[in-house]
Amino acid sequence: MKKQTLALACAVAGLVAACGGDSPSSQSPSFAAMVGSASGGGADVATAGTRWQSVKYGGSGYVTGLIFHPTSPNVLYARTDMGGVYRRDTATSGWTPITDGFGVREEFYNGAESVALDPTDDKRVYLVTGMYDWSGQNARLYISTDRGDSWTHVDLPFRAGSNDPGRAIGERLMVDPNKPSTLYYGSRTSGLWKSTDYGQTWNQVTSLTTFQYPGDQIGSLPGRTSGGIESVLFDTSTTGTGTATQTIYTAVAPDYAAAAGLNANLYKSTDGGATWTGVTTPVTGYYIPHMVRAKDGIIYVAFTKDMGPGAGGPARLYKFDGTNWTLLKSYDTQQWVNFGMGGLSVSGSGPTTRIALGVSNSWGNWQGQPVVQVSDDAGLTWREIASMTPHTPSDVDFSGWVDDVEIDPNNPDHILHVFGGGIWETKTASAATPSWNLDVTNLEETATISLATPPKGASYALLRSSGDIGMHVQTELLKKPTRGPIGWFSNGNAADTAWSNPAYIAAVGTGGWVQNNPRGAYSTDSGVTWTAFASKHPDALTNQGGEETIAVTAPGKAVWAPSGARPAYTTDNGATWTYTNLPALSAVGIGRGYRVVADRKNPNKVYAFNSGGAWWNQWSDTSHFWYSNDGGHTFTESATFVGAGARVAAFYQSSIAVNPNAEGDVWVVDGFSILHSTDSGATWTKLDVTAPDWGTNETWSYPQVYGATSIALGKAPAGATYSSSIYIVGIINNVWGVYRSDDGARTWRRINDDKHQYAGISNLAADQTVPGRVYAAGAGRGVVFSY
Repeated sequence: MKKQTLALACAVAGLVAACGGDSPSSQSPSFAAMVGSASGGGADVATAGTRWQSVKYGGSGYVTGLIFHPTSPNVLYARTDMGGVYRRDTATSGWTPITDGFGVREEFYNGAESVALDPTDDKRVYLVTGMYDWSGQNARLYISTDRGDSWTHVDLPFRAGSNDPGRAIGERLMVDPNKPSTLYYGSRTSGLWKSTDYGQTWNQVTSLTTFQYPGDQIGSLPGRTSGGIESVLFDTSTTGTGTATQTIYTAVAPDYAAAAGLNANLYKSTDGGATWTGVTTPVTGYYIPHMVRAKDGIIYVAFTKDMGPGAGGPARLYKFDGTNWTLLKSYDTQQWVNFGMGGLSVSGSGPTTRIALGVSNSWGNWQGQPVVQVSDDAGLTWREIASMTPHTPSDVDFSGWVDDVEIDPNNPDHILHVFGGGIWETKTASAATPSWNLDVTNLEETATISLATPPKGASYALLRSSGDIGMHVQTELLKKPTRGPIGWFSNGNAADTAWSNPAYIAAVGTGGWVQNNPRGAYSTDSGVTWTAFASKHPDALTNQGGEETIAVTAPGKAVWAPSGARPAYTTDNGATWTYTNLPALSAVGIGRGYRVVADRKNPNKVYAFNSGGAWWNQWSDTSHFWYSNDGGHTFTESATFVGAGARVAAFYQSSIAVNPNAEGDVWVVDGFSILHSTDSGATWTKLDVTAPDWGTNETWSYPQVYGATSIALGKAPAGATYSSSIYIVGIINNVWGVYRSDDGARTWRRINDDKHQYAGISNLAADQTVPGRVYAAGAGRGVVFSY
């Protein structure tokens, strides 16, 4: 831990700004002083834990689009499917998150389906947000006039699906380059829309079609959405004339065209959208993931059979001069390969037009594989610039979901492409063998499922379990983790450490690349090497949801609670598992699970919390709290828990934590309130501190924003009147945030601000060595920590 703290202090000059937050100024307390020393001394109690940084992983999420400003150099944005939007930071060659100020009520809007820039004003940015088209919730337009430093928003009359199939198609939102007060949006299920007042009001372009899917039908569509109106393209070389562009193209997905009674996949208007004429295309029934215009007016159009992401073929690339179509490239389905087309970008004009084409559903790295194809003669000849070329780092994939490729408008040798784990970048595209670098500095899009911290003296700082990337052991906060059961789990669900010997770690998760889906593993060397449990919990393979926990009582001894299952214990490193006496949960399969946790002062004590269910579940029961005195083999239910005021909440809206410095000192948040026991759960006190915001849901059984959803206890500062600092996510005095108490929950202060809300925070883990440091999982925004 000491090495980690020293690394943080030494890294401040070069890494703090690149890792999610403001660099400390010369007028501020030093970063090293804020985080404190390894022994916990030296922290400034007044300021520690009120600023925020990203814990580095780097990428790992799907960047669905890259948007360059057409004339201003280095103005570039990246949109993600569920983890916010980023702006390029040229000073650090990294990315700056620009939607961290989205609040807990805005989690649904934390993915951008499309981003548009004003060609006449490089500070004006638009985001159309809304995560799922089928949700019944309409989209929002966020508007910034300062490159994303601040936002206003407009509620839209249609839906969006930033995390739905086809989410890299587009761009759906476009600004008229000649009259930037005019915007068009191609929606998935409600047709084409237009605004003439900078996005403040919108009307459907009924001259194209009036068709809108009835809301109750969207969820039954394949993929629960439609390709819809895929993109808008202005056919002009002028900018800022003040007169609306008259010639406009819009691409229509085959599924929406069929439902709307449209007989073409491409339409053209020559009167500013007043009327539209179908354009005969060389292929029909294909999606058009991207179409782009070169400076000479030639339009390049990619056609592919599937919607994506990572769409399969057949696929075709054509150029179109307004009358004639010329085939430039094609892929047909063959044995072992089914290539589609995704990203498309052009630079220059005439016979030396540079084209960059992303080939989707092409996996691996082998001679002759197409991933990013480039032509320097307007499509006559092609060469591959990604597969079989140097990539740094070399152990990260770069193929498959190449659904957007962009040539820098100011440097045609600078090409970027997206993939399922972020962005790759080359600045040597013209070289015989271009070199690529993973371009994900401070781009932190991970879906965190759970967090845990070890006791003082461990050689690592944090256990992070995440969707899609598994479980990792973080040894340094500003360096990508390299320890963990890498590849063993697709989703890491939970991990815990033996408090008596933190070198012992147990982790559980689902999927992964290892044969026989191990589901659980342990390490005896602080996460450097791993061994699969010799056997699995009896329900491990039938119960693989994320509502899963594990509690380690001692090396080789643990209690495992898979989603919806009765917990079982092992005393032999997983060679055998025996059910505890805890009762089976009702309504398995709707997001139920036991939260199990070991007492850190007395490992014979184990606690189990069943939050009862969720408001939508007719089979929910009451909340239950259980305690064990024999290492989690048998449990006794607390007879006072419900009577103290514990309420029913879903697994993810509740939490349990133990004070590592006092035996039997247990804290629970049930989605509504904080409950505290000092006698191992035998008796409880409900604290009148937090309160939910019912909003418009007062007549329902659930709040709009829950009152208390996560709790963690960590190192207390010198002079504190309680042995641990307590952290919660919740609402105090009508303000949602992350709160800290150093006096046993008598007084609280908010330690985040409105610029650091991360569209909601799902869980916490507090550091046991550095006062004021708590780790928090943002909504698709990875992990952040206070200092």
